[in-house]
Amino acid sequence: MANLQISTTQNVNLGYTIASAGERILAVLVDLVIFILYFYILSKATAVFDRIFDDNWSVFGLQSLLLLPIMFYSLYMHILFDGRTVGKMCLQIRVVKLDGSPVHWSNYMVRWMMRIVDLWVFPAVGLLTLIFSERQQRIGDSAAGTVVISTKKRYNISSTILEEIEEEYTPKFATVTQLTDKDARLIKETYRIAVRSNDYKTLNLLRVKVESLIGSNSDLYDRQYIDTVLKDYNYYTQSL
Repeated sequence: MANLQISTTQNVNLGYTIASAGERILAVLVDLVIFILYFYILSKATAVFDRIFDDNWSVFGLQSLLLLPIMFYSLYMHILFDGRTVGKMCLQIRVVKLDGSPVHWSNYMVRWMMRIVDLWVFPAVGLLTLIFSERQQRIGDSAAGTVVISTKKRYNISSTILEEIEEEYTPKFATVTQLTDKDARLIKETYRIAVRSNDYKTLNLLRVKVESLIGSNSDLYDRQYIDTVLKDYNYYTQSL
């Protein structure tokens, strides 16, 4: 699966797996189940309205009003729940900006408006675009500059915070104890991704962020600095 570099809430760049077409289709199916249940309830409510009101226009007006939550479902769910609908929550996927910056409500608006084209009017085109695009983007995603990622945790041995340390190792940054295990894991994972892809810009941004977190000022090169911070963190935490 393709990977994407985005920023976490700690402003650390981290690689995420782009959600597959299958995951996105299943998420849509879950939302469709909600739609069907809602329309069933609406049909029951309409029967009650017919008995209460003699005026058909009043019944039509109430029906139209009750249809609004479904019409705008995708839009307000994405805005309120950080790029997720109920279907996306169940599949553990969500919408993010392609460049990693926070998604603005206008981006969700563009995606919602384009649903008319690539989900309802030309569903085959939308599906083919989703399957064959490089980042699994439908037309609405391309127009809004967004992508859907998987938020499932995929930990392995390389994503742990453990580092090999020599017995004679001497730490350089005592303030690394200000970091948490979560911080250290994010730093290590981002560091590995940046080194593997020769992404020196991300490596430098990571170094600047870490320096601000632990209040250090070092002449070490970015890669040496991050490597030293990780070893120091392990030295102090393993000693406790």
